Amino acid sequence: MKQPLAYVHPEAQIADNVVIEPFVTIDKNVVIEEGTRIGSNVTILEGAHIGKNCKIFPGAVISAVPQDLKFKGEKSIVVIGDNTTIRECATINRGTAAKGITKVGNNCLIMAYVHIAHDCEIGNNCIITNACQLAGEVVVDDFAIIGGMTAVHQFVHIGRHVMIQGGSLIGKDVPPYVKAGRMPLSYAGVNSIGLRRREFSNEKINEIQDIYRILFQSGLNTSDAVERIEAEMAASKERDEIILFVRSSKRGIMKGYMG
Repeated sequence: MKQPLAYVHPEAQIADNVVIEPFVTIDKNVVIEEGTRIGSNVTILEGAHIGKNCKIFPGAVISAVPQDLKFKGEKSIVVIGDNTTIRECATINRGTAAKGITKVGNNCLIMAYVHIAHDCEIGNNCIITNACQLAGEVVVDDFAIIGGMTAVHQFVHIGRHVMIQGGSLIGKDVPPYVKAGRMPLSYAGVNSIGLRRREFSNEKINEIQDIYRILFQSGLNTSDAVERIEAEMAASKERDEIILFVRSSKRGIMKGYMG
């Protein structure tokens, strides 16, 4: 259902049951799949692909060109997964030559005034709270929750099942399954409540806690701590995920526990 006061480019591919409210602008080379609702005054620019059953609230701008001085007009896109909600005045920029694509996964909640810059990758089931600002090429893995008014430095990687305190400044990578807070950003324990909600067993949560006691509370440097984890902890999906995350970190991981 398209309101007569909306502008939809004739080359846009819009499913039959998409709801488009007044004063929406939809540019060429846009795909919007079935069941999605586009609120008033939303602007969707060239290169956006929006999945099924999304809700986009008034004032959001999707697929604007990157705010990157290196951008030279190259072809790039934004892909939004299914069942994702984008609240008022959020902005999601399309990619650059670096990756060519900005991604937001399925079942995400992107709250009001969030900015997701060029070439970011947001996983599935993520919550990015009001007024968070993500710089270019940030990666946020599945089930992460970022508290409101948090600023994330470019190239930062935030792991799965992470919970980050509102108002944080994130300049280092945040490994999976943890809570992070304080200034500077540091380890604040395992995200045990979130993990229980996602049906992790008590035994598995205890295993993750033991890993992070070695990594963040043993007094060892990061390299030695990872070697000790590998030597002393039985191999498991979670152990190996944490080790791989730490070893592949390009910015280095956040600080350990600060009492």
